Amino acid sequence: MLKKFFLNFLSSFVGAWVALVLFVAVAVIVGIGIVAKLGVAASTSSSVSSHSVLTLDLSGTIAEVEEASGFDYMNLLQGRMERPQTLNRMVTALREAKVNKSIDGLYIKCNGAIASPATLNALREAVVDFKSSGKPVYAYGDAIGMGDLFVASCADSIFVNPGGEVHINGINGTVMYMKNLFDKLGINFQVVKVGTFKSAVEPYILNEMSAPARAQLDTLYGNMWNYIAADLCAKSEDLSRERLDSLVGKDFISYAPVQLAVKNHLVDGTAYERVMDDKIASAIGVKKKKLKYVDVDLLISQTDWGTAYSSDDQIAVLYATGEIVDGGRGGINYERLVPQIVELADNDDVKAMVLRVNSPGGSAFGSEQIGEALDYFQSKGKILAVSMGDYAASGGYWISCGADRIFADPLTITGSIGIFGLLPNAEHLLDKIGVTPQSVGTAPQADFPSLYRNMTPAQRDAMQAYVERGYDKFVGRVAKGRKMPRERILAIAEGRVWDAQSAKRIGLVDELGSLRQAIEWVAAQSDMGKNYDVALYPRVEQNIWDFLPADGDLFGMKLMQELAPEGMGADEMAATVSLLRQKPLKAAMIPMRVRL
Repeated sequence: MLKKFFLNFLSSFVGAWVALVLFVAVAVIVGIGIVAKLGVAASTSSSVSSHSVLTLDLSGTIAEVEEASGFDYMNLLQGRMERPQTLNRMVTALREAKVNKSIDGLYIKCNGAIASPATLNALREAVVDFKSSGKPVYAYGDAIGMGDLFVASCADSIFVNPGGEVHINGINGTVMYMKNLFDKLGINFQVVKVGTFKSAVEPYILNEMSAPARAQLDTLYGNMWNYIAADLCAKSEDLSRERLDSLVGKDFISYAPVQLAVKNHLVDGTAYERVMDDKIASAIGVKKKKLKYVDVDLLISQTDWGTAYSSDDQIAVLYATGEIVDGGRGGINYERLVPQIVELADNDDVKAMVLRVNSPGGSAFGSEQIGEALDYFQSKGKILAVSMGDYAASGGYWISCGADRIFADPLTITGSIGIFGLLPNAEHLLDKIGVTPQSVGTAPQADFPSLYRNMTPAQRDAMQAYVERGYDKFVGRVAKGRKMPRERILAIAEGRVWDAQSAKRIGLVDELGSLRQAIEWVAAQSDMGKNYDVALYPRVEQNIWDFLPADGDLFGMKLMQELAPEGMGADEMAATVSLLRQKPLKAAMIPMRVRL
């Protein structure tokens, strides 16, 4: 016993010291990261050399805007420290590159971008704006995806690897219907809703898509494909819409030799990546050895756009991204967003605001609280515009509809004016596992709603009335905000989702345009002309993760490996590094994700 005690004591003692040593080591790494980052920031303010070319890397997920990151020890151990790409940073870099005299061109690397159609279109429009400067735009990919091709279709020349592929499949969205699964588990869902097209509840109660849900998605995807196809065909007069549809549906171009894409003018030619330097150098009129590439991060360091928090002529751009929730840390938390809106309303330096909405909706209560806060902002005599991203549907439209003007990308998904309630009943599941709940209450409705039994007819009537009151409130807010008769809103509501082009036609959207156009509009309406500054909210609170070198220096990993005792594996090191972990700080549409 005594021997075992001493062994345990010694093990704990050594473990504690190892943890302490590694803690100090990681602190040193972080310190080095801070110094390195600050050093880079200080040295890059004038480090864009002449004859530079901006590289736009279309790879991986493109998020809406940067958010505070948690310290991820697994990424640290594996030497991965890159930040995710964001639309905001990419568009800002393109805008800076357009006017920067040291930037002579743009090189788009098609590496498999993952983003919704509206995000890709916003990026494409930023490339078109850059191209208006007269600077050449070249694109290349080993395997060019449809999203890549959509963004790059406005380039002067697009090249694909001779052994590569060009993928064009049209638009598709898949929703998983799970009634059979829940039947096997012994769970059924009771639904109360308003809106023929309010299909967000369907995956829980059906095994296949209803006719109204399929009809609205057929129309939605068809309109979006028409828009994208028109831009793809605009690359060449020799590529008709009929031919494009034939390439996709009959010729299976995604699996055909790349020469088919060249022949039909979807790309301009084949080339190996090693020769792109020669092509780009020739296009900007320099020798290959003088060609320099710069990335988005370096261009961002050349501009202070979006950081004018101390300006007294400030236009606030407030981001509302994700599902609307009643609490927690993810999505649009009204408990955090409402105080931010009130603070901007009371700030005399903020003259106007653009609310950037990218949300499929969520909590009806949270949506109402945010909407009321936005009303308060406008009551201060300040102009409010909304700029819609990928989605501004259901609760996302609730918080948008009261704005003085609504801007949307042509490929935004919006509308879905409807409300539902979804109550699970796990009575049969409890039967399967031998559990029998017994309740005692002071009234028949004391445990309502219950997870253990279906609603009675009276209870269902009460819930339906509750949902209908919410729908009535939703319709009333839209009618007031859009200055349209209530009857007109009822005709276009019913939970139906619309593409922004259709939404503009029926009055749910005012203008098809970008975030930048929304900013310029509120500036004009506020009599600010061009004498304004822009500040992005919420401000991202930096943590240790944000100070780590962005280029993924492996020094930290090597140092920890040297300090760790023999036999200590990655799991033990990961557990130690976790001491420094820092986490940053239903009205909804059908749960679908549309990707190109």
